[in-house]
Amino acid sequence: MKILLVENEHKIARAIKQGLEQEAYVVDLAFDGEAGFDLASTEEYDLIILDLMLPKMDGLAVCQKLRQEESVHTPILMLTAKGELDDKVQGFNLGADDYLVKPFAFVELLARVRALGRRPRSVLPTLLKAGDLSLDTVSFEVKRQQKPIALSKKEFTLLEYLMRNAGKIINKDQIMSHVWNWEANVLPNTIEVYIGYLRRKIDKPFSALPALIKTIRGFGYKLESGQVKNK
Repeated sequence: MKILLVENEHKIARAIKQGLEQEAYVVDLAFDGEAGFDLASTEEYDLIILDLMLPKMDGLAVCQKLRQEESVHTPILMLTAKGELDDKVQGFNLGADDYLVKPFAFVELLARVRALGRRPRSVLPTLLKAGDLSLDTVSFEVKRQQKPIALSKKEFTLLEYLMRNAGKIINKDQIMSHVWNWEANVLPNTIEVYIGYLRRKIDKPFSALPALIKTIRGFGYKLESGQVKNK
């Protein structure tokens, strides 16, 4: 799951980013409204966490402008020190999906992020399956043939993205956009390296079974969906 966090207080932003990344989310940061709007309208995110009091363009204006963009339906969670009922109503009327008043406990923010993640543009399942491979986005359990597979956070995020797009060819730009944040210093062969890590854990120990991760030369990668094709 990829999140855009728009928060002008750098210390708070870094703390939230660190906490979310520890939960295997990919997080991009913007520190003012204009930068936040630019990222939200040009990149694809699963959730936007938007502070209300922002320089250059406040959170309400960002929210309203995004909702005027017909192609942007990303759920928006507003963060603000303004907790009056009128402020909340205004935020909801402009298109916010949830509202969290500062100061807040990180566990509550995380619960709201998970709740919004379950009801974006289309409901995303929390238990993903591709043949005999399963991935649980809540418990972070990955299994093949019911045998547990231990993954790093980045491996888990990459596998989740491949499984949500099982049966489709995914190119490197798409993987880079969804699994690494825009400011990450990623080497050209990083994606190949992590695909290799996954193969050693997902396919190699199950060599008697068909390999699930395929390289489509010149195009990208595909995770086999495991669906039986009609003859």
